[in-house]
Amino acid sequence: MMGFLASFEALRHDKRAAIAAIAATVAMGIVLAVFPFIVGSALGNSWLRIVDFAMLYIMLALGLNIVVGFAGLLDMGYIAFYAVGAYLYALLASPHFGLHLPVWLIIPAGAVLAGIFGALLGAPTLRLRGDYLAIVTLGFGEIVRIFLNNLNAPVNITNGPQGISGIDPIHLGGITLAKPISVLGFTIPSLHAYYYLFLVLALGIVFVTIRLENSRIGRAWVAIREDEIAAKSCGINTRNIKLLAFTMGASFGGVAGGLFAGFQGFVSPESFNLMESVMVLCMVVLGGMGNIPGVILGGILLTVLPEVFRHGAGPVQMALFGKILLDPEALRMLLFGLALVVVMLYRPAGLWPSTTRRREFKGESTDVLKEGE
Repeated sequence: MMGFLASFEALRHDKRAAIAAIAATVAMGIVLAVFPFIVGSALGNSWLRIVDFAMLYIMLALGLNIVVGFAGLLDMGYIAFYAVGAYLYALLASPHFGLHLPVWLIIPAGAVLAGIFGALLGAPTLRLRGDYLAIVTLGFGEIVRIFLNNLNAPVNITNGPQGISGIDPIHLGGITLAKPISVLGFTIPSLHAYYYLFLVLALGIVFVTIRLENSRIGRAWVAIREDEIAAKSCGINTRNIKLLAFTMGASFGGVAGGLFAGFQGFVSPESFNLMESVMVLCMVVLGGMGNIPGVILGGILLTVLPEVFRHGAGPVQMALFGKILLDPEALRMLLFGLALVVVMLYRPAGLWPSTTRRREFKGESTDVLKEGE
């Protein structure tokens, strides 16, 4: 009888937890659905555009998290895969070559091509670790950018530093996202439509990443991150698993790059410089390496914070001093860098670290105290 009552109570508890989870999911879905309308009406279209870019950066951060957070491979040239996806879309959907292929064909092709580039990067760097791997991947990112900057002679492929303009906006069937869309008498503005598209794809990438994290491949990545020699001795094919990490992470970058080109309507090599790679890496580290919610939080914060500092630096100086003492752009980067330093000092594991990382940092701090005693 007692066992039956205990089982009944556990069932009731599980039912309540399931209902709470469903209610939280529905509430989150409603918030995400109305969010662009709230931002657009309260802050204007410029901030809604920033939200759209935040979705793209979340995709990039999730892709880099596979390489850095799961597999422990320091990649400083990740933005190159973003460039591959963007330029493939620009070349296949613009007047540059006179091609106007559909988006449903270009985006998967961008993911595949970026994945191939990821494998090409990973293959010669399998024996490298730490700083050496970072230097090689950094060089790879710069090589891609320089190629894009110079492939305009003798045959004009990328249009060089002028970039490619007139890129076709994203079309879904006969519907273009560049214009307002009417659905059942309700008009959805262009920026809102892009938000919903990016949100759906970002959620799809989150789903794939969660499935990868909980799979045998994800556990193999974590084993390599913790101790590659031990992982190899346990029978894990570290070569193939590391190549898979580079390939999967790069493919997400290719998807985000294609969406960026269709959204922006213009691409140039300057959009894919080293600072962009550093920014995406900061999103992963600041949010919490290896923790998907933390990476999403890092992507949102590091997209929004620089714009907050940009728009707020001037008015705050006027309110305090009656004039602008420092250029808002320079002050923006100063405040942004200071915020990063403060977070790393007080939250070295990230703002939302994984349970494993949190335990590791607590263990390290405990060991340090014991040594001091």
